[in-house]
Amino acid sequence: MTGTTPHVNPLRDPSDRRLPRIAGPCSLIMFGVTGDLAKKKLIPAVYDLANRGLLPPGFALVGFARQDFGDNTFAKMIRQAAKDGARTPWSETVWKQLAAGIRFVPGEFDDDDAWERLADTMAELDEQQGTGGNHAFYLSIPPGLFPVVVSQIKKHGLAESTQGWRRVVIEKPFGHDLASAEELNRIVADVFARESVFRIDHYLGKETVQNILAFRFANGMFEPIWNNHYVDHVQITMAEDIGIGSRAGYYDGIGAARDVIQNHLLQLMALIAMEEPVSFNASSLRLEKQKILANARPPARMDLHTAQAQYLAGWAGGEKVRGYLEEDGVPDGSRAETYAAIRVDVSTRRWAGVPFYLRTGKRLGRRVTEVAVVFKRAPHQPFSKNDVEELGQNALVMRIQPDEGVTLRFGAKVPGTTMEIRDVNMDFAYGGAFVESSPEAYERLILDVLLGDPPLFPQHEEVELAWKILDPVIQHWRKDKTIDTYASGTWGPPSADAMMARDGRTWRRP
Repeated sequence: MTGTTPHVNPLRDPSDRRLPRIAGPCSLIMFGVTGDLAKKKLIPAVYDLANRGLLPPGFALVGFARQDFGDNTFAKMIRQAAKDGARTPWSETVWKQLAAGIRFVPGEFDDDDAWERLADTMAELDEQQGTGGNHAFYLSIPPGLFPVVVSQIKKHGLAESTQGWRRVVIEKPFGHDLASAEELNRIVADVFARESVFRIDHYLGKETVQNILAFRFANGMFEPIWNNHYVDHVQITMAEDIGIGSRAGYYDGIGAARDVIQNHLLQLMALIAMEEPVSFNASSLRLEKQKILANARPPARMDLHTAQAQYLAGWAGGEKVRGYLEEDGVPDGSRAETYAAIRVDVSTRRWAGVPFYLRTGKRLGRRVTEVAVVFKRAPHQPFSKNDVEELGQNALVMRIQPDEGVTLRFGAKVPGTTMEIRDVNMDFAYGGAFVESSPEAYERLILDVLLGDPPLFPQHEEVELAWKILDPVIQHWRKDKTIDTYASGTWGPPSADAMMARDGRTWRRP
């Protein structure tokens, strides 16, 4: 298999940051193109990239699906999805340029004739669109179908080329436990070179997640206190106010811990806890993240420091909503958790004794993802107990969504004749500080795939290390015959509050 260097403008000064990097001629071949992810996220992201001038004229989008649309019907569907989900203004000129490279291949994944048609389409695009043998396969399909698609790509020789590059994009979840993740990694590695495999974790594409690295390593004031001398604990929360909707078939076999903690939250933990990399290239970043994940441990007492629960009927957004077991498609007596919380300890010198609390849930009080670094109290306070009774712990909160920014919580004196100290917040909001709006995470990630730029994509070692942390927790929960509950619209079950109380701490209210 051969690769080519990214498309480079010889007249451009590499130090000039005003012009972004633009992908070279290539195609994106999308499996599962009729699914929700493709329609709501991927296709709008492709359109927005084209509208921002980041895709070349020689770009093609190929859909592979069971329905036999035909190129024209497929193009209309793509147009509607792009119009409905686009972040940037609609442009007929941009659309016409995109439409020239849109193709559709109908067929089942086990249909050899369909794969031959796909091979012919790729060859045709190389000739008509000038894609130059550069093709990325995007697997926006259920995880159970990954092996058959990857094996068909190999069988029909589509992963190999005498010119250009071939890459594969895999959506999470990466397996459902350590053994399945290892098997999936083996299957993919048998077909694609290591540097050609892009495992998409869309959270890592968010500007605010990347800002964690800038925040930590570009500023001199935080790193000296980023350790167990000053940090009491870290809370990482991903809360959703919605239920499972129409995803019962997927969600009931996965649950909250596999869906969110194994990838999003452990990746966020690694970024918060990692040491400074020697540079910001892909291999250096991965190395430091892997060190953290390799030294992260699930709790010794699973019964004391983990919690799982399902939401009950309640009120959310002013509406009466159903409980999990009453949702369409959920089997009677399901034990899938819609809320999961675990304590993780990182056995390094910097973080020894500092617990990381990870929690996620559906139908919670509001939609929010944040990382809260909670600091120890001042060792000596020359104030009376009454002066500081309303003073909490200092905290640095990085909000990933929906109101991206950073909040610093500290104590200040209340105006007046008495010495009363109370918590106040100092806020930085992305929307208020920068004129340019943040691009959708998938825009950044798709562009990085086409450029062959891998820093934001976890390699198979990170995936397997994360499963080693979560697998013992899942196995413990399987032995437990009961599952806690919480009312929709609240912030989780009593068992999660009790888990924190045992450590003398409480959950933050985001």
